[in-house]
Amino acid sequence: MKKIHLLLLKSFIRPFVVTFFIVMFVLLMLFLFKYIDDLVGKGFEWYIIAELMMYASATNVAMALPLSVLLSSIMTYGALGENYELVAIKSAGISLRRAMYPMFIVVAILAISAFIFSDYMLPVANLKYYSLLYDVRQQKSAKLLPEGVFTNNFPGAAIRVMRKGKDGQTLHDIIIYKKDDQTNNISVMLAKEGSMYRTPGDKFLVLKLKDGISYAEKRSDNGFDPRQVLVRQRFKETEIKLDMSSFAIKRTNQDEFRSAFVMMNLKQLRHYRDSTEKQMDSTVTQTYQMISPYVKYFTLPKKSASVKHYVTPKNNDVMDGLDINERISTVSAAMSEVRSIQDMIKQRETNSKETLKSIRRSVVEYQKKFTLSVACLVLFLIGAPLGAIIRKGGLGMPVVISVVFFLLYHIISTIGEKGVKDGAIPPFIGMWIAIFVLSPVGMFLSYKAATDSALFDMEAYKRFFNRIFKRKAA
Repeated sequence: MKKIHLLLLKSFIRPFVVTFFIVMFVLLMLFLFKYIDDLVGKGFEWYIIAELMMYASATNVAMALPLSVLLSSIMTYGALGENYELVAIKSAGISLRRAMYPMFIVVAILAISAFIFSDYMLPVANLKYYSLLYDVRQQKSAKLLPEGVFTNNFPGAAIRVMRKGKDGQTLHDIIIYKKDDQTNNISVMLAKEGSMYRTPGDKFLVLKLKDGISYAEKRSDNGFDPRQVLVRQRFKETEIKLDMSSFAIKRTNQDEFRSAFVMMNLKQLRHYRDSTEKQMDSTVTQTYQMISPYVKYFTLPKKSASVKHYVTPKNNDVMDGLDINERISTVSAAMSEVRSIQDMIKQRETNSKETLKSIRRSVVEYQKKFTLSVACLVLFLIGAPLGAIIRKGGLGMPVVISVVFFLLYHIISTIGEKGVKDGAIPPFIGMWIAIFVLSPVGMFLSYKAATDSALFDMEAYKRFFNRIFKRKAA
């Protein structure tokens, strides 16, 4: 038994590791394709890109781990069935369920590890990933002076270079608009040619301009004269120093992103939900206390002892003794109060709806930390008997079947999650509906594999339909 357990574990761990890294690589490529425009041409150091990809890999574990368990279990038991090793195991008196025990223990350990990862490590990875991604997307392009267009990359200046030399440093037909924030003066500088270079440490960009002219508006020396003085200067050569501090990546404080639910653990999500529900209850109580003093013109009708219906006393009119003008003003004041109460209730209703949406989103993230672990177990119960039935190893048929079942799981869970966020489905049912749907499928496949059913044997189906057609012909 120990040798059989060791054989099954070796047969499972190798394809699991390979498929896990393959799936992670595919998901990383999708990440790069999605954000390629935000990463290319901004002059990032290699370690910034590596750090971002590392955090992106951590966020993809929730999708890569269940798919890897499903694919590797199909490959493992498919290869064992293809090489008739399962037949040898069964001939030794060991059932398929008993042969699945060591694999089930390994997958259970993976499921527990996935839960610990999603509760402790994933919130931190999400925090660092989304904060770094935000800073990367806000970063300016490293292409300092593009040809033929005005660029505002440098603060207080708009620059256009019509043409660059082959070396990328020589400039032709330069126009520079600058604005002085202190004096509010605008200057224009034109030059036929020039060159640019960076100072050590990339702190400044220096433009050497030749054969140009500058125009500047300045106030007159007499402070009481509102007129502007136009100053024109010609130059053979001059230098302009532009600050490049805005091109360095600026890291946002990570505390600004901590309010997102994907960056919270179970304890924080429970605390948020409890505190928000208490706040909603107190808001409802405050609303009732604010509205109740205004409800002063209504009285409950009394029930007659002889007649079994409600009657209203004749002297129940609160406007008795008022003339027509006083009645009109009273009704107008009452209508104004009603409108103000309606506006207040509508505003509080809108706030309550947004708060309920936030609570549902927190419940979604809370349940996700459990569904990831259970999904690994359910997909293993589907993959292991499925591989024993199809008896095909490698990356051919197992990949196709695993992708079909994983897409089924992903689509059902996505629909349930969207229903929970919209409030159409209860949170527990919506987040666990994929597990409820696929669990019977796994039990059915386990039963078929244990009874050596020819579920995917096309010859058995052909014989079945041939018998039916022969009976009809007879």
